Amino acid sequence: MKRLTLFYIFLCCFLLSASSQPKYEVRAVWLTTIGGIDWPSNYAHDGMGIEQQKQQLCDILDRLQALNVNTVMLQTRVRATTIYPSSIEPWDGCLSGKPGVSPGYDALQFAIDECHRRGMELHAWVVTIPVGKWQTYGCQQLRKRYGNLIMHIGEEGYMNPESPVTAEYIADMCEEITSRYDIDGIHLDYIRYPETWRGRKQPQHITRIVERIHQKVKLLKPWVKLSCSPIGKYDDLTRYSSRGWNARRQVAQDAQGWLRDGLMDQLYPMMYFQGNNFYPFAIDWKEQDAGRTVVSGLGIYMLHPRERNWPLSEVERQLYVTRQLGLGHCYFRAKFVLDNVKGVYDLIRRFDSTPALVPPMTWSQSLPPSSPVTLQVRHTSQGDHLSWRGAEDRSDGPYLLYNIYASVDQPVDCSNPANLVAIRQPWQQLLVPRSALSRRPLHYAVTAMDRYGNESEPIYEDGEQSTHHSSLLPNDGRLLFLDFVTVEPSDFLMMCTLQGTIVHTCSFSEQVDISTMDQGIYELKTLSRKGVTHRIGFFIIKR
Repeated sequence: MKRLTLFYIFLCCFLLSASSQPKYEVRAVWLTTIGGIDWPSNYAHDGMGIEQQKQQLCDILDRLQALNVNTVMLQTRVRATTIYPSSIEPWDGCLSGKPGVSPGYDALQFAIDECHRRGMELHAWVVTIPVGKWQTYGCQQLRKRYGNLIMHIGEEGYMNPESPVTAEYIADMCEEITSRYDIDGIHLDYIRYPETWRGRKQPQHITRIVERIHQKVKLLKPWVKLSCSPIGKYDDLTRYSSRGWNARRQVAQDAQGWLRDGLMDQLYPMMYFQGNNFYPFAIDWKEQDAGRTVVSGLGIYMLHPRERNWPLSEVERQLYVTRQLGLGHCYFRAKFVLDNVKGVYDLIRRFDSTPALVPPMTWSQSLPPSSPVTLQVRHTSQGDHLSWRGAEDRSDGPYLLYNIYASVDQPVDCSNPANLVAIRQPWQQLLVPRSALSRRPLHYAVTAMDRYGNESEPIYEDGEQSTHHSSLLPNDGRLLFLDFVTVEPSDFLMMCTLQGTIVHTCSFSEQVDISTMDQGIYELKTLSRKGVTHRIGFFIIKR
């Protein structure tokens, strides 16, 4: 990847004001179930306990939805125990209060349904190598079955990362979850050697586990995102040391290599640091993203006085810089967000003031669905009833999702995330309640989206489809041809990713050199000297 230049940083800072909101960005949170420290806070001994757990989760998701969170990482495999009825491992005790005992309902299925109802993705968070303290139920049961596979280090048990059995076993767990549930992702935690491991740590053993999981998950559902949470510093940088704690050399976690080799769709590096322990390493993650999605894991728990007592301004600065770099953000962990520690909930609500879509997996599938054919709007005393039909999926996903846009202006600008009123809706109808309507009549547009995140052209309520960028800008992989485009002589051209990250700038020419840009889908914009931008269109680089 090309090195970031000062001009690039200047343009990013110039364009991304407090009111600037990207249309594509991962906004995630880790929702921890171990010990019920995020959820649940009560045990399900009976029907009332079950309903209390369900209501608590719904309340959590409602509050996260109000922050425009679009991805929930739900801890699903805890410590050789699960929050769903597994045929491989026993129930975790966080739900029923007793390890190995069912709570009386499938918590994972319920969470998936409720996340999807709110337009959120749910990723099953799988803790891989650690299996809990030596005498805990999950660790004991695993030791009975596999004996020498479990390593006793300190007070904890760990699966031996160098055993082929470990790779197969964890892959089987991920296969079970993927086959049974309509998840959007598998998120691997602690996919690395224990830091106290004695002996040489060899990255091929960890990579073998990742490869086996990738094979089993993608064979079943190629649209399911595979991600992990590596150590927040990949390695020492030329000018900045990792201070003895990095992913590659300390725990044999070749996360950047997994991106390059196509084994991961997303990374969530645990960047729980400040200053030069954060910002140079954030740039490094972006530069080495291989065209895939990197999401900065933000340690908001450090705000708490019992932790490092960070000022809120540190988290705010990290949010702005990671957005400028084109990284998403994920909060560790949910309780600190919802408790509004030092006002962090209020900060997030201001920072993520409009919805955002998860960036599409164009490396797996880039052909968008066809647009809906019809969109009907009925204005009633209850609100505006929308219904549509006719979109066709061109991928191998199980069903389409729909994004709904609204504006007082016509036609509705679907590039503006402020116009999103609902995202990832599985239904072909929507009621916009009277209380949500403005004094002026709203106009509507609907797009179809496949499970890879590719979005169709919009259909408007008058039945017209968008022609603004239905034809891609022509190029041969080396040159972008703009002989039909007219711009002001002083305007710059900007090539941006779908996440809004600027990857190339230049003066206008009828033939623009794109030979140094990576393959992928890009948006072409103009930038005037007054800072005004206009979209010209989209283009795909394939070589």
